[in-house]
Amino acid sequence: MKLWIAAIGARPRDTFDELARLYLDRIAPLLPGSGKSPVEAPLFRSEDLLWEAVEHERSRTAPMFVLLDERGKQMTSETFAKWLGRERDEGRQLIIFAIGPADGWSEDSRKRAASLLSLGPMTLAHELARVVLCEQIYRALTILAGHPYHRAGSR
Repeated sequence: MKLWIAAIGARPRDTFDELARLYLDRIAPLLPGSGKSPVEAPLFRSEDLLWEAVEHERSRTAPMFVLLDERGKQMTSETFAKWLGRERDEGRQLIIFAIGPADGWSEDSRKRAASLLSLGPMTLAHELARVVLCEQIYRALTILAGHPYHRAGSR
């Protein structure tokens, strides 16, 4: 399985980029058999450019497109891990998580997405949402691998 953690907007500030890269580097080894770059974090200047890239990928595989959106489904880390594991186990080759533009996703993009995911009811800066998403994907993959990073029930 391969993952994209895409975003609309300008290049994130170095501090946020370093934090996201920390988790992106940790994610890669947890996605075996995915080729050279099992996780990518492309940035796009507009929704249209993102959709063009998705259409390009669609010609090779059938990616699942998940928009991060305030109207999306909220999940616990364990539920998210189960969902991600199910997609992996069912042979999903590419999941594209996308963080939208500053003014939010267009209605057209919401309709085109396979799923809407919310990180919670609070509004987050896009750069911070990217870091949180990367960490949650890493956490989900460690849960699936039985790694002690996620210590559920030890609180």
